[in-house]
Order: sequence, then C-alpha cells, then structure tokens
Amino acid sequence: MSIKNNLNNIKNSLPENVTLVAVTKTHPVADIMEAYEAGQRTFGENKIQEMVEKFDSLPKDIEWNMIGHLQSNKVKYMAHFVHLIHGVDSFKTLKEINKQALKHNRIINCLIEVKIASEETKFGLSITEVEQLVTSDELKNLKNINIQGLMGMASFTEDKSIISTEFKTLKTFFDSLQKYKSLNVNPTILSMGMSGDYKIAIEEGSTMIRVGSAIFGTRNYN
Repeated sequence: MSIKNNLNNIKNSLPENVTLVAVTKTHPVADIMEAYEAGQRTFGENKIQEMVEKFDSLPKDIEWNMIGHLQSNKVKYMAHFVHLIHGVDSFKTLKEINKQALKHNRIINCLIEVKIASEETKFGLSITEVEQLVTSDELKNLKNINIQGLMGMASFTEDKSIISTEFKTLKTFFDSLQKYKSLNVNPTILSMGMSGDYKIAIEEGSTMIRVGSAIFGTRNYN
C-alpha cells in the first residue's frame, strides 16, 4: 500500500470532528511530500531538531505539531513556527513557551499532557496537578500561550478494556475542564490515540489522533 492510500483509508474512516496528525519522525522529506500531495497538512515530530530541519525544507502551509517529550531549553528553536505543542507537563515549560512566543509576537497553542497510563515510563501531570495549574494566578500572566486542551497516552497493552478505561478517564476530565475556560485556557482539543489504539480513542471521544506507522510503515532508526 502506498502512503497516499494508507492516508486516505484512515481519513475516510474518521469522524468529521477528528483531526489526523501524521507522525513523520525518522521518515524522509520525500515521504512527507507524498502525504502532503495527497492533501495532508498536519504533521507531527517528536524531536525538535528533526522538525526544524523538515520545516526549513517543506511547504510553509504545514501545521507542525511537536508531540514528543519537551525539554524547555529547546523551545526557542521552534517558537517561530510550531503550530501546536502536545506534551507540556510543567509550569516551567509553559513559562518558557510563553517567553519564546513573546519574542516572535505569537501566541503558541499547547496541550497539557496528563498521565493516564499506569506505566512508570509515561510522562504527564496528574489530574489534580492540571487543575491546580489551570486555576493558578501565575498562569493568567502567560499571555502568549493558549492551552487548547489535553493529551494522553494509554498503557502499552493488548488489553483493550484497560486502554478504553484510561481514555475514558481523560475524556471525563477534559469535559470538566470547560469550567476553567479563561483568556488562555480554551479546551477544544483532546489528543489521544496512536496507530495501535486510535479507533478505541475515537470511540472514547478523542478529537485528535497521532498516527505514524499506519501511514508511513515502520520507522527507520538507522
């Protein structure tokens, strides 16, 4: 199957309210252009350096999503172009994004990463920590960020009931976030679901899925 066919098969199966982020980490520019020419405009990378290199050599109407774990000292490299940052898991990082956005006279959209999986390896804040963050006075001072919603990763397991429960937990919390809506908290995006579990995520209310290998094939880590 070609990238175009894979992409179209997935897109045709998605509800209208679900955005597809095509995850291009380790895939060459030629592959991204094939997806671009098939109409895809939203792409995701998990390493800033790789995203910057691809931004420089690809069409400028691409909406780049940073989906990997974010080190605040690297924000400056993408602040002039990044469309959405998924994995924000600290106030310190938000502060840095705000600072760099201000330099470029931009407002940068962010998703707060919530830890819903039981695995220790996953990043993210607890639900309580997110509530404290979105209601804090300090957040109100960050005028150059827009918290557009939440992102979460389910446990890496074959047990669909565990995955389903974790996504359900995040959706319930996402719905409750509406009461904290403010100048820089506007929850409209719930980013959950990847190649292996996006169908379950959509059933549980995801509005954005991050799919790589189901579009581009297995990654080349050489």
